[in-house]
Amino acid sequence: MRSCARRCGRGSVPLPGILLLIPPFLLALQLLGVGPRSPRATGAQGEHEVAFSVINIEPERSPRQRGFPSRRPGLEEEEERVVEVEEEEEVGEEGEAEDGERRKLARTYEDENEMHARQIGSRALEVQPWAADGPSFTAELNRLITYVTRPQLNCSRVLSPGQAQAAQAPADSTHWLLCAEEWLLPAADTPCVAYSFSMDGLDTDFLKTVTGLGCEVHSFDPSSSRASGGYRGNGLASNHGDGGVVSQHKMWLEWRAPRKRKPNSRSNLGSVSQTLADIMASLGHHTVHFLYADLLSAEWRVFQNWIESGTLQSVHHLVVQVHLQWAGFEVGGTNEEVLRYWFSVLRGLQASGLKLVHSSAGEGHSVLKQTVANIHSSYILSWVNTG
Repeated sequence: MRSCARRCGRGSVPLPGILLLIPPFLLALQLLGVGPRSPRATGAQGEHEVAFSVINIEPERSPRQRGFPSRRPGLEEEEERVVEVEEEEEVGEEGEAEDGERRKLARTYEDENEMHARQIGSRALEVQPWAADGPSFTAELNRLITYVTRPQLNCSRVLSPGQAQAAQAPADSTHWLLCAEEWLLPAADTPCVAYSFSMDGLDTDFLKTVTGLGCEVHSFDPSSSRASGGYRGNGLASNHGDGGVVSQHKMWLEWRAPRKRKPNSRSNLGSVSQTLADIMASLGHHTVHFLYADLLSAEWRVFQNWIESGTLQSVHHLVVQVHLQWAGFEVGGTNEEVLRYWFSVLRGLQASGLKLVHSSAGEGHSVLKQTVANIHSSYILSWVNTG
């Protein structure tokens, strides 16, 4: 054995060297297809294709982060809506009192906002063409007088001056009439509102009629010593009328934008003037069922303001005295131009829904400072709104 060991040990490779050769030898066998292999993939992979294991080194994410739905569709939205409703209920319970105050404040301005909303749908005054081929005093005057003396609506039942019971039109001439057709009067369960603007005391019969109807009546006279006050603060807000009671106001109609006045300052009329829309808003009225006005030659510009602001849509019955002696406040031009302007205003009233139901001639025969036979200096016109 010793001799064998000696023979084997001579010229042979040491054992550590043999061990170092084993790994390269096995690697060579693997590359040549001999020896153990990795498991083959199934399916479409080739027979000799080597399969590899893919190791994911990304940190684990939640299903929502991977883009997959974490629950059935719609469940998350439902839960979110439930949470929102619960939050709204909590906020609603905590702010219920505050919301109630907001609603009350909104109602406070609702009437005035509605009034302004109606005025947005206004129309500009349309100037009518000449009655003849060109300016003609005679042609313009004849057209105007024909218009104001021919009623456009025949009422079978009317309210006469001083009367609160509807009846047939009287045979005798009367200053004014209110058309009392059932479809043109306020409903029985609707409180009516009446305004009167007069400084000559000729509105006595009108006030008697509307108070007899049980209306809330407001009388405006800047010269009256019985008025409730001279300024907006105490002239309107504190004077809401009751049915059959006349509330007096030391105030007049204006056709321009309201002007600020110092408490001690006075106008020529000794009072504050406001537009009809502002007066109605201050008193909280949507509608004026009956309105009487003798504006002493200011009616033409006031009419224009009503037409252009849309205020006439809120007036049902209108009795106004028009004056022809002179052009009127802030109305200028030649006589022919003034007559055409007056006619344009009257046509604007008609375009706003008013129809003439009665006409009564006043005293005098002067038109624009010219004496004209058979034509009067003023006319009391009664209209009804059929729009």
